[in-house]
Amino acid sequence: MDIINNLIDKIYEYAFPPSCLQRLHTLIDDARQHIPHPRKAHWDEKDVVLIAYADQFHAENAPTLTTFTRFWQQHLASSFSLVHLLPFFPYSSDDGFSVMDYHQVNPPCGSWQEIADLRQHTRLMFDFVCNHMSAHSAWFRHYLAQDPGWDDFFISMPPATDLSAVTRPRTSPLLTPFEMADGETRFIWSTFSADQIDLNFANPEVLIAMVNVLLDYLQKGADYVRLDAVGYLWKTPGTSCIHLEKTHQLVKLFRAIADEVAPGTVVLTETNVPHQDNISYFGNGRDEAQMVYQFSLPPLVLHAIHNGSSRALRQWASSLDGGSGTTTFFNFLASHDGIGLNPLRGILPETEIVSLVRDLAMEGALVSYKNNPDGTTSPYEINVTYMDALNQKDDDDDTRLRRFLLAHALLLAFPGVPAIYVQSILGSRNDIEGVKAAGHNRAINRQKYAVGEIEQALTRKDSLRQRVYFALSQLIQLRTRQPAFHPDNPMSIIDSDNSLLVLKRQARDEQESLWCVFNLSGKAASFTLPEGRWYRDIVSGDRIDGAQGLRLEAWAFHWLKI
Repeated sequence: MDIINNLIDKIYEYAFPPSCLQRLHTLIDDARQHIPHPRKAHWDEKDVVLIAYADQFHAENAPTLTTFTRFWQQHLASSFSLVHLLPFFPYSSDDGFSVMDYHQVNPPCGSWQEIADLRQHTRLMFDFVCNHMSAHSAWFRHYLAQDPGWDDFFISMPPATDLSAVTRPRTSPLLTPFEMADGETRFIWSTFSADQIDLNFANPEVLIAMVNVLLDYLQKGADYVRLDAVGYLWKTPGTSCIHLEKTHQLVKLFRAIADEVAPGTVVLTETNVPHQDNISYFGNGRDEAQMVYQFSLPPLVLHAIHNGSSRALRQWASSLDGGSGTTTFFNFLASHDGIGLNPLRGILPETEIVSLVRDLAMEGALVSYKNNPDGTTSPYEINVTYMDALNQKDDDDDTRLRRFLLAHALLLAFPGVPAIYVQSILGSRNDIEGVKAAGHNRAINRQKYAVGEIEQALTRKDSLRQRVYFALSQLIQLRTRQPAFHPDNPMSIIDSDNSLLVLKRQARDEQESLWCVFNLSGKAASFTLPEGRWYRDIVSGDRIDGAQGLRLEAWAFHWLKI
């Protein structure tokens, strides 16, 4: 408990009430006695994550989680070892991220029993939506009613307060007016929308309530805990209110509590920001997040294939630190959100970012914007399926499949734990009708399915869905059998033409290495392998004579073992 107590002292500057500290200790002690599931001690090459919603698949007269579990067992369990189950709590907006009750399962999805049933078949990641909650939640209703004990649960500011320094991830107002029970109008801090009200962690009661949520998730079987929008946790007017030191201390506190009650739990931070800010959440490598999202990877892979050049991707990848053994990256290409552009800033010139956005918008992608301190707006996210981001409307399915598998072969070869969004394994295209129905851009990549219809589509011979599902499943399963792809193993970037990206993954015992060669262009290319050796392409099974070099067709890739 010493680490936890020291962090409390730092965050609250020795003003945390002793009675609150005792209640916190009691919660932690009680939870420690009721953790039923041992956690995997460490990640390895067999860990591949599926990202999906709890109501991703539906059938008549069945909770969606029951339907999901059946679909998982039949179609996904052989490829994935862990499910990131996006928020499955009662919510009022944002497809689950405006949580109304942290401790309940959304009734159409089922109950905690359905979560436990799924946990029998796979490990789980829960979302800890710790920055904000729904304006329709009981907690916020207590606040508006001015019930005793709730006055400082949320943050109100006079509307004339100078908040121009605050980093804005959206174009919506930072403060939202609400009428209190006594008729007063208060302007409440709402970073992301008027329905997502930021919690006030400066209030010790808020910390206790949210630690109780975290402990509940650990007791319910969460192996990974994703800290959503965590960079904004602590607010100090006059500052940027992002990545503040007390925010980092709160993440360290959550990590210390998880270590105390459920050793092996992975704490993962979600901070869609430039790379250096993102990796700051590793702390000293032992005291903060074990994993951070590799947010620069999705737009850099897209940029590389779009331009047929590895220049920016190669330069960035060369700068990555190797796995420390105590931290690693959470690698992905697509997710329930769009493709973030902020992680490109500082890596690509703004002109190249704008050019990429313009080109994708011409092919049907949607674009979301953020406010800048100078009053201007900038694109912060491209809303599109990764399939349609990589391709043009007029491309044939053969071309779509080749580019798509190229991108995912690259994802699976990078150091870290890879995650595949459910729309990717299903080969989904842009859901334009979903955008019209939902009224927001992100719905373009959040389609839900009648389970019978999607199962039928996956068996439709030679359809793009079927081809993607089988090819990507086989690639994932092949990846999990390669010790060189262990997340902690080092990566070397090998010099090559800009049309190629060549990397080498080396097992730490040096008994196995993999040469991964990717042709990012639409033209054939060649690469000179070290001579005097024969290589086996573990994807195709072909043997390749290093003396003759390697020829790659357009958008081709090879995983080569000596």
